[in-house]
Amino acid sequence: MAGPYTRRVLSLACAAVVSCTALTACGNSETSGPPPPSPSPTASRSAPTDPSGERLALRWRKTGGIAGIGGPGSVPEFSLYSSGRAIFAAEQPGGTPPDKELTEYRLKPQALRRLLDGARAAGFDRSHTVGSDQIADAVVTVVTMGDATTRIIEPGWPGSGEGMFLKRLDPEGWPADDQAAPPRPYTPERTAVLAGELTQGGTARPWPLGPLGDGVRAAGGICTLAPSAKLPETRPATKWSSEGETYSVRLRPLLPAERSCEDLA
Repeated sequence: MAGPYTRRVLSLACAAVVSCTALTACGNSETSGPPPPSPSPTASRSAPTDPSGERLALRWRKTGGIAGIGGPGSVPEFSLYSSGRAIFAAEQPGGTPPDKELTEYRLKPQALRRLLDGARAAGFDRSHTVGSDQIADAVVTVVTMGDATTRIIEPGWPGSGEGMFLKRLDPEGWPADDQAAPPRPYTPERTAVLAGELTQGGTARPWPLGPLGDGVRAAGGICTLAPSAKLPETRPATKWSSEGETYSVRLRPLLPAERSCEDLA
């Protein structure tokens, strides 16, 4: 039978075991607990290309013809975005191609939905061709909606739904009640400078911005980006010198959701 001394020793030993167990449990909770949750897929996704969240919803441009309109680096005649913003490019009276005047329009959400529903009803949400592709030097209206591309070869089919709907894609005819704000000139923050190498001699003006030859090949030229406010005035016949080379220069304003030279393709 254990005496008082033995019972006291056993009690102290048990208390020590209990204390160590408690401390071990506390230590585990701080250093060896479950790992922190990994970031969710949503958190690791990259941000949209356009900080404003705008994406291209519908666009049309004219290409072809004897003059070869709508070549690489040209501005589309009409671009509509998910925000309701639309950019319309019109030839300037007395201007020299490819000069175009860019105007910004804003559609109300209801008007935007009606327009996009009408485009789907007209068949622009599936790729197809309207008209005969046997016409030489024909002017072609190319309409893109998402991944679908529709080619309307003029004169197209008389009374076709696609041709009739194109009239609704001229913002100059939109009712004022459908617009969230009055039209205003579109002024981009940045412009693509499309340079082409020239082999002919002659007088050339020094290019005042970054080297023209340091760009990437895109949109039919060597493309660099520059702040629109710092660009010099230039014409198609103007020659520019940059780092000992001579170039012609075309200016292509960046439209909404365009952030790089590659976007111009």
